[in-house]
Amino acid sequence: MENSGGIQASLSGRYALALFELARDSNQLDSVAQSLAALKRALGESTELRTLTTSPVIGREAATKAVAAVGETMGLDPLTRKFLGVMAQGRRLSQLGAAIRAFETLLSNHKGESRAEVTSAHPLAKAQVTALEKALKARVGRDVAVDLKVDPAVLGGLVVKIGSQMIDSSIRTRLNSLAQAMKG
Repeated sequence: MENSGGIQASLSGRYALALFELARDSNQLDSVAQSLAALKRALGESTELRTLTTSPVIGREAATKAVAAVGETMGLDPLTRKFLGVMAQGRRLSQLGAAIRAFETLLSNHKGESRAEVTSAHPLAKAQVTALEKALKARVGRDVAVDLKVDPAVLGGLVVKIGSQMIDSSIRTRLNSLAQAMKG
């Protein structure tokens, strides 16, 4: 697969690539992508799930049983459930967030689109996201899938990362620049 060399270099990337190839070969990319998106949201919202994936004191068997229950409760597809079980058995649940991001990158490459990580001070409205996707598509020349993050510390504006390129129009950065200029 093109563009997967960098992803394969990391442990989470190898897990993501294996999941991606299994999902692609069994025509389950959409269902796995939906399950992983739900897991990503849950990791962001649930302290218990984050603890399950990061705590070194939770044993292999307990983690395996817990992720099986999580998969069942969340209605995740069977392939994603098996993936979670493999990660739990290998004591690699701490890599879950990175593996999800790597899978998203592989899926975007497969679809011929770019991924952009967008950080804003407040949640963006649907119309704002659509306008942003359109502007980014015009800039990079292909469809752009947008991952939204909210960080009140940016104060306002946006921070956009596409691959190694970063566009920082946040008020925090502007204020820092102004403070540096005033120091002389």
